[in-house]
Amino acid sequence: MASLKSLKIKIHSYKKTGTVTKAMQAVSAVKMRKAQERALSGRAYAATSLSILQRLSGTSDVKRHALLQTKTGKTCFVIITSDKGLAGSLNSAVIRKAEAEILRLNLNKGDVVIIGVGRRGAEYFASRGYEVKMKFENVADGVSEEEMRMVTDKVLNWHEEGEISTCIVAYTNFISTFEQEPVVRQIVPIAPEMFSLLVKNIRPAKGKYSPIPVEEKISAPSVYTIEPDADSVLRILLPKLLNIAVFHAHIESKASEHSARMVAMKSATDKANEMASTYTRTFNKVRQAAITREVSEITSGIEAMK
Repeated sequence: MASLKSLKIKIHSYKKTGTVTKAMQAVSAVKMRKAQERALSGRAYAATSLSILQRLSGTSDVKRHALLQTKTGKTCFVIITSDKGLAGSLNSAVIRKAEAEILRLNLNKGDVVIIGVGRRGAEYFASRGYEVKMKFENVADGVSEEEMRMVTDKVLNWHEEGEISTCIVAYTNFISTFEQEPVVRQIVPIAPEMFSLLVKNIRPAKGKYSPIPVEEKISAPSVYTIEPDADSVLRILLPKLLNIAVFHAHIESKASEHSARMVAMKSATDKANEMASTYTRTFNKVRQAAITREVSEITSGIEAMK
């Protein structure tokens, strides 16, 4: 049986832990609401932009563009993970999803290059012999679309030079506060079916950001009239639309991160309170047993003196 002193130390320790995790839960809840609002409010813009890309991908001008051509080269994975911990299995789920995709595509380590948005993913693949070409910290919450251009521009340059043939983004898609789903999406070369799936998954099923429940069928005409000319417009438009896809993956990942951390801290707080209550009951039982023993000893001593 544990001593009263050791039980008291454990109770005090669990209560202190519960206080800390409750404070972290409150901070994460505030950040979660902001990140969710940013992700959800941006979904309409992202969905519309990617719908444009989906429509354009069926035209004859775009079909001849380099970004729709299949080339020979390595496969680039953009791995978006968090640099902060205490978010449950968020990072490991994204990494496992990326590994599963590498296995599905039957790629060797020499066929893969990694861009790590977040050190956790980059360091994981670097330690296993993969080539990590670029690595960025993923700490700040308010990353702008313009700041993500360095990732998109590098991918487009590598594709243009023939160094990579395909680019796949691995991130965590935000579904709800208690549900986040790791996903992989191909962004280069542009595949209409992939962007159709991306647009479909961007829009929530319900809530104020859900689309109007009307059957929507995107048609892709064979020809658009593009002014001043197709090459000039597409050279600017397609990289911007692809950057929106990468940027939206990043803010979805941020919303998922804060949601997962808030849930993890709530679970930790509940568990700390539960353990403190358990040890308090044990402490009371041990103390009551000690009191009963002392009373019995006193009673026995008195009886022996008679």
